[in-house]
Amino acid sequence: MSEMNIKQNKPPYMMIAILFVGAFVSILNETLLNVALPSIMTEFSVDATTVQWLSTGYMLINGILIPASAFFIQRFTNRRLFLTAMSLFTVGTLLASISPTFGILLSARMIQAAGSAIMMPLLMNVMLTAFPIEKRGTAMGTFGLVMIVAPALGPTLSGWIVEHYSWRMLFDIVLPVAILTVVLAVFKLKNITPQRNIKLDIFSIILSSFGFGGLLYGFSSAGSRGWNDPFVYGTIIIGVISIIALILRQLRMDDPMLEFRIFKYPMFALSSAISIVLSIAMFSAMILIPIYIQTLRGYTPMESGLLMLPGAIVMGIMSPITGRLFDKYGARTLAIIGLSITVITTFFFSRLDMEISYTSLMILFTIRSFGMSMVNMPVMTNGLNQLPMKDTPHGTAMNNTLQQVSGAIGSALLITVMNTRAESKAAELTSAAIANMDENAVVSVQAIATMQAQIMNEATLNGINFSFFVSTLIALLALALALFIRRVKPNENETKIPQKKGATAQLNTVVK
Repeated sequence: MSEMNIKQNKPPYMMIAILFVGAFVSILNETLLNVALPSIMTEFSVDATTVQWLSTGYMLINGILIPASAFFIQRFTNRRLFLTAMSLFTVGTLLASISPTFGILLSARMIQAAGSAIMMPLLMNVMLTAFPIEKRGTAMGTFGLVMIVAPALGPTLSGWIVEHYSWRMLFDIVLPVAILTVVLAVFKLKNITPQRNIKLDIFSIILSSFGFGGLLYGFSSAGSRGWNDPFVYGTIIIGVISIIALILRQLRMDDPMLEFRIFKYPMFALSSAISIVLSIAMFSAMILIPIYIQTLRGYTPMESGLLMLPGAIVMGIMSPITGRLFDKYGARTLAIIGLSITVITTFFFSRLDMEISYTSLMILFTIRSFGMSMVNMPVMTNGLNQLPMKDTPHGTAMNNTLQQVSGAIGSALLITVMNTRAESKAAELTSAAIANMDENAVVSVQAIATMQAQIMNEATLNGINFSFFVSTLIALLALALALFIRRVKPNENETKIPQKKGATAQLNTVVK
């Protein structure tokens, strides 16, 4: 059956719904555990560095396996791939729920991550295959519910559950949904994606693991360990060298594991650049607002999560609407409007004080979320539309990998900027306080402690504001790049990518 015939048939909505639910619970699970880490530390008597591996390890497995997803999607049928991935995720969830030791819980999280890593690229690839290019915006807009809303709902949902129940309930509520998804997939899932008889290059997997894994771990550790830690800059250096070696190896291969030649398509390259910049800017609010709300203003983690909930709801409502608008108007107009809103609201966040109300913060964050909902999926879809169908697995794998890495880089960058600025401001305020102090005055220990607390609060607030200002400049860069977006015509997705001789001859597309 040809690609054209696939697209002329009615899209398999039931199948997409099953994939949708599977991807949603797996991505939701990535952020679900963060609020529960203190409870897990207490139950298993582990320190903060050890328990953090429940999040870091999950992220690392994703970073290692997502680049390889292009190979898996091309080599195996979407039915077999989804059943394998969802089964792994379900087994990991069950094991995590009943885990008697921290080691078993960590192993369970790794198994979950192995299943979760393939979900997003697979769902994106199925949707790009099932829908014609002129309807992909609406389809990918619905897909945005998974990519945007699931991670945003995680902290709020887990905050409420941990406050009222055991942390194990986080896995107990996901488990029946995961089991039901597997059962439905067995009976309802069909094969629609093309397969190619290609072989996996083991050395490419090794380079990819060291490359993306090194970058993710290095940058995600920089916030807590500091940039001077040999382990931080050592893993980043290993990551960079491995990725350079990976790129050079892939460019010499007829059937690469991850096709870097797709960056020769200008709209895909531009969409990737905008997505990277936007991911870095997006993490400013997700990281800095909880620090401001909880550390400086004294709100609970639950209240911090609730503040972000309206923004997540708005993004969920807007995602399919934005998809329809993309089909009608293209990505450029939406991206310019959305990024303009993002720039303005991020700048307002750079002027926080201790008086701004909780409601005002919620409204500002919600407006910012509204702006960002108009950018990511339209820009990404426009870039993917320029790729020929055989290269969409590489495009989806590349996009998901870059988002993982840029998210880690963004969080490390903004935490570093905040800490550096706060330390500098604290030193400046301390010097000023000492200079203004009367040498003959007797100052109590309590007064000194109060003054130090005030200095630290003011310095931290200054650091947060400066990080938001840096984030504003990053968002401005994304806005400047958005001016160069042009709409991809339907016939462009059949353009052939320049390949070495013999690559097309090995193409053996079979749709069962």
